[in-house]
Amino acid sequence: MRRLLILSGVALAGLSGAASWTVLDGRGHAAGGPDTGTIRTGTAAVVRTDVAQRQMLNGKLGYAGTYQLQATGGGVVTKLPPVGRRIRRGDAAYEIDGTKVPLMYGTRPVWRAFELGMTDGSDVRQLETNLAALGYGDGLTVDDHYSSATYWAVWRWQEDRHLPETGTVPLGQIVFAPGPVRISALDVATGTRVQAGHPVEHGTTPRQAVTVQLSPTDLPNVKIGDPVVVTLPDQTTRRGRVSAIGTVATAPPSTGDGGGNGGDTPEQSTAPVTVTVDGTIHGLLDQASVQVSIIAQQARGVLAVPTTALRPLPGGAYEVIVVSGALRRHVPVRTGLFDESAALVEVSGAGLAEGQRVEVPDDGS
Repeated sequence: MRRLLILSGVALAGLSGAASWTVLDGRGHAAGGPDTGTIRTGTAAVVRTDVAQRQMLNGKLGYAGTYQLQATGGGVVTKLPPVGRRIRRGDAAYEIDGTKVPLMYGTRPVWRAFELGMTDGSDVRQLETNLAALGYGDGLTVDDHYSSATYWAVWRWQEDRHLPETGTVPLGQIVFAPGPVRISALDVATGTRVQAGHPVEHGTTPRQAVTVQLSPTDLPNVKIGDPVVVTLPDQTTRRGRVSAIGTVATAPPSTGDGGGNGGDTPEQSTAPVTVTVDGTIHGLLDQASVQVSIIAQQARGVLAVPTTALRPLPGGAYEVIVVSGALRRHVPVRTGLFDESAALVEVSGAGLAEGQRVEVPDDGS
C-alpha cells in the first residue's frame, strides 16, 4: 500500500508540474530538466491576414475557353483537322477548295478584304501584329494603316505559304481566333459546301482547366484569382486559381415527379466557375471527375494564429498562450473562420495583437 501511495504522489507531482509552467528557456521550451512526459513547444506569430473557409466540390477536368471557327469565304470544305489537334498561329485551321486557311490571333472577325487604299482600322493592326509575330515584320509598322510595307509583308507571307502572291488578303484566306485552339468537335464534314459565316469547327484553348458548378448564394464569396486545391482521382493534388466566374445561373432539368414539385427552384440553380491548374495534368481523360477545394467564406484583414495554437477550455471555448520572453499569458479567444489549407484560424481576444507570439507544439525543426 505504501508503495502504491508513493507512485501516486509522483504521478500527481508530474501532472502538477506540467500544468504550472511559467518560465521558458531561450527557444520557448519549458525550463528545467528533461521531462519525457511533456510536449515540446515553440512559438508562432499572430498575423493580420485574409482567412478563407473552404468547401469541397465536384469538378470536371477539361480545357478553358470556347471558340468557334467559321468559314470566312465560300467553297467546299476539303480537309479538316482531327479532334484534339492544337492549331496555333500560322497553322491551317481547315481547307476550302483545296487551299489551306491559316489561323491568326485576334478578337475581331474577318469582315473585309485587306488591301491598299482600305480605311484604317483595328483589324489592320490585328493583321500586322500577326505578320510581325510570324517573322514578316521587317520594315513594318504595326498600326491601323495598311501601308506599302504591309503590302510587301503580306506578299512575302503568301509566297512562303504557296498562296497567290497579291499583297492583298481576300475574304476567305485567313481566319481569326483569340488564341491557339484545341479542336473539340467538327461542325461540318468534308465535302460540305459552305458560305461565309458557316460554322466549321469549334474548340477550346489548349490550357487545362476544371469547371465546378457553384450556387448563386456562394458566388459573392468567390473572386477571380482565389487560390484553390484540386484533388485528382489518384489523390494527388494540384494548386490552381479561379480564372472565370459565370454570370448566368442555370437550373438542372425538372425530374417531372408528377406531383407538381418537379419545377426548378433557386436552390437548384448553379453557375459555372473555371479553375486553371498549375502545370500539365497527364493520364486523365477529358471530363474526368476531380475534387476542388474552393472558398466558401472569407474574412479579410483579421487576426489569425495557427490552428495548433488553440487550447480547449470547458464549454467549447478556446484560449491561446501569449509568450513574451520568459512570461506566458493565457488569453481567452473567440474563433472565426478556419482556413484548413493555410492551417490558420481567425481569432479575437482582449489584449491580442498582431506581431505577438503564441505557443504552439514544436515540430522539431
